[in-house]
This record gives sequence, structure tokens and C-alpha cells, in this order.
Amino acid sequence: MGKTIPRCLQQLDLRKSVVGLATGAGAVYLLYKAIRAGIKCQPPLCSNSPICIARLAVERERHGRDSGEIRRLLNSLECKQDEYAKSMILHSITRCVYLLEAEASACTTDDISLVGEMLDDKDNSVKIQALNALKAFSGIRKFRLKIQEHSIKVLELISTIWDTELHVAGLRLLNNLPLPDYVHPQLRRVMPALMEIMQSDYVLAQVQAVRLLSYLAQKNDLLYDILNCQVHSNFLNLFQSSQPGSLLFEVLVFAERLSEGRNSTHYRAVKWHYNEQSLHEALFGDESRLADRLLSLVIHPEEEVQIQACKVIVSLQCPQDLGSRPSACRPSHSYFKNGE
Repeated sequence: MGKTIPRCLQQLDLRKSVVGLATGAGAVYLLYKAIRAGIKCQPPLCSNSPICIARLAVERERHGRDSGEIRRLLNSLECKQDEYAKSMILHSITRCVYLLEAEASACTTDDISLVGEMLDDKDNSVKIQALNALKAFSGIRKFRLKIQEHSIKVLELISTIWDTELHVAGLRLLNNLPLPDYVHPQLRRVMPALMEIMQSDYVLAQVQAVRLLSYLAQKNDLLYDILNCQVHSNFLNLFQSSQPGSLLFEVLVFAERLSEGRNSTHYRAVKWHYNEQSLHEALFGDESRLADRLLSLVIHPEEEVQIQACKVIVSLQCPQDLGSRPSACRPSHSYFKNGE
């Protein structure tokens, strides 16, 4: 309002009268009129601004009227557009889906297919915006099955394109979907790529990758593939207290899920063999220094990290099927030597 009042004062030719002529009650009255006029002075309609479009659309939906904005954007997407235009249209669709719930719910599976087709675009920015739009639509239950059909394509993009923004967008989408069993063969193929992203130095992508791996670690038919996946020699650096708390917490949840899985009766019924550079050897092998890292995290400044570190320690010492019997919980010489 501070910018519009002087403009309105000038329009009403009140600036001089307020400063030089009016006094007492007259000045107050004139100032009141100027302020009131300033409030009524609206800035020019910025129809091309995404913020203005969103405000107008939300205002119309609040009054029970369909703004038509999502439909207009989807129709534009069907037309021939350059990469930049497609990227901007998809970005606007994502915003509108989050803001205009009723309009988004009125979309069809054909609309989801149209957005999904953008994953085949040659431009990475278009792929990223398409992933973000699908993530927005995945919050609407009736579209989840249709979006699941793109899971294999998303996994292919994540594993073949080294782009951190694409990794984050793709993994966020996958983490928001229940992954069907028919995707498991593809998941096995991309497991090394997921492990590489987890060991990268981009925290947002790392967090999303480890969340997905934690989910997959609960699948009996994928657990061995995860544990036998090759990791870097410095893998345990992910458990250093200097790591961001958000990443530490997710890595610790992952370790707990793996520990519980390998201690289950189902998994221990088979004698598994692991390669020397495997995740299993890094975490649970005789030469692993995981115990030292965990003990240092028990005094971590963030409480949720402390608690999760303790949970991992307990899971390492107590096999899952024996956890109900305290006497059966004993330090494993592989992790806590000499009764640590």
C-alpha cells in the first residue's frame, strides 16, 4: 500500500493540500480519503504472472467456480511447443494441481498419460517438470494406478541420466507411490544406480534414494539384491556425525531395516554369499566399523538421530525372532567385540 498511496494522492491532487493547506480536522479527513483511495487503487492485472494466475484461480474455486486453468494448460501442452514452453506449462500444471484440488480431481487418466508422455522428451528440464507434475497428481488417489504405469520409465531415467534435479524429482515420485511387484525386476537392475545416488554428495537426492531403499529392504525378494550390492570403501562415512541430521536419520532407518531383514527366520533359512565390497560386508561383516559409528551417534545433538542409532544397536544384538526373550539378546562379536 505504501507504493500505491502516493500515486493515488497525485491522481487526486491532494499531496499539496494535505501538506500545505489543510489543517486540523480537515487534514485528517483529507488524509483518510487519500488512504481509502489508495486501498482501492489496484495494480495492473499481471495476467502472465504465475502468481497472479494462481491467485485468480484459487479465488474462483473458493467461490465454487471452475477457473479452467488446469484444462487450459493441458490443452496448451497438446499443441506443438518448444522445450522451454513445455517446461513452463508443466511447472504451472504442478502449481495448479496443488492449489486447485477440485479441478485437479476432475482431470482424466488421459491427462495423466499426456503428462507422462513428456518423460520421453529429449530435454531434461521437461522430464523434470513432468516428474514433478506426476508427483502432484499422485496425491489424488484415483490417479495412482495410472501413474504407476510410468514407474519403469522413471527408474530408467534415474539410472541412465546423471542429473541431481532429475534424481530428486524421480525419487520423490517413486517414494509417493506403492510400487507393484512387476517393477521388481527393473528395481534389481537399477539397484547399483540407487546405491550410487545414495553415496553421492547431494543431500536431497541421497535422502530420497535411501528412503526408497529402506522401503525396498522390506521386500523379501529384494533384500539379498540390496545387501549384495557393491558400495564404496568409505560407505560408512554416511554414518559420520558431521552428516546432515536428515540424512543420518534416513541412513539409520535403512540400517535397521536391513538388520531386521537379515535376522528374520525367512532370510536365515538360506545360506547367502556376498561379495567383498558388498553393502552386507560394509555394515555387518567381521571387519565392519559400524559399531564405532553407532556409538558416536548415541550422543548426537539431534534426538531422533540418537533414538534411531539405539534402535540399530538393539537390532544388531537381538535377532528379530528372539527379541521377545531378553536372555537371547547377546552382543555379536562381529559388531560389539569384548562386550562393547
